[in-house]
Amino acid sequence: MKLSLSENIRSLRKQRKMTQEKLAEALGVTVGAVYKWESGQSQPELNLLVEMADFFDTSVDVLLGYRIQDNRLDSALERIGAYCQSLDPAAIPEAEKVLGKYPHSFRAVYECASVFLVYGAANHDLRQLKRALELFERSRMLLPQNDDPRISDATICGNLSIVRFLLGEQEKSLELLKRNNAGGIFSSDIGAFLSIYGDAPEEAGPFLSEALLSGASTLFTAILGYVFLYRSRNDWASAMDILACGNACFICLCPSEDWYAGRIIRFVKESSDDGTSFRCHA
Repeated sequence: MKLSLSENIRSLRKQRKMTQEKLAEALGVTVGAVYKWESGQSQPELNLLVEMADFFDTSVDVLLGYRIQDNRLDSALERIGAYCQSLDPAAIPEAEKVLGKYPHSFRAVYECASVFLVYGAANHDLRQLKRALELFERSRMLLPQNDDPRISDATICGNLSIVRFLLGEQEKSLELLKRNNAGGIFSSDIGAFLSIYGDAPEEAGPFLSEALLSGASTLFTAILGYVFLYRSRNDWASAMDILACGNACFICLCPSEDWYAGRIIRFVKESSDDGTSFRCHA
């Protein structure tokens, strides 16, 4: 069993912008002790491990770097997923069983939180929504275990915002989105919220503009990628079809300018080996 205690102590300390001296002072130990922990020369006593986990707002398992390797968890989560597809009430007690058995597993806590969110929203059940809130908060402390690149602290905060909204805590929901809107990932949600529920709808404008620009840029890039994909297959009919679809979308956004398809065609021509392949079909 491989542990990564020394790396985790150093990483958590640096995340909080603390020096070894400050951490030693907070824990009541010498700077030399912290240095030895982080260099792997020694390990803290059990009582200090518990105190340190509490100080860093995490669990002892996460601090140690211990990951649960148990295929039975996969089976349990698959079974719960099957229940969720039909909103079978059996999913809830199964989720509680999983949480009882794997209370410090990020995957178990996060996926069960999602289950309680789905059922709480579908059933308008405040108790289940509050359970989802508790579990999503817990999953943030276990996040260092996560190995799914699609999940981050920001995405968990997005789920927390949904739960807060469903619980009637609109201001807290909005604040969560604003605090975690790095790269504008929640700008569309913030803009929609402000325009529909806000006291000053004009505040929504900058967020909606950012979201619209980001969406248009994403659409442009995705369609460009598809054009080159179809070009590699010599499937020019599909390339032209998706160009026409994209052009229609951009004409809706900019009715006075029909430049979208022409710009991509020109780009593909310039990127072709001899510039002739696409011309035959454009």
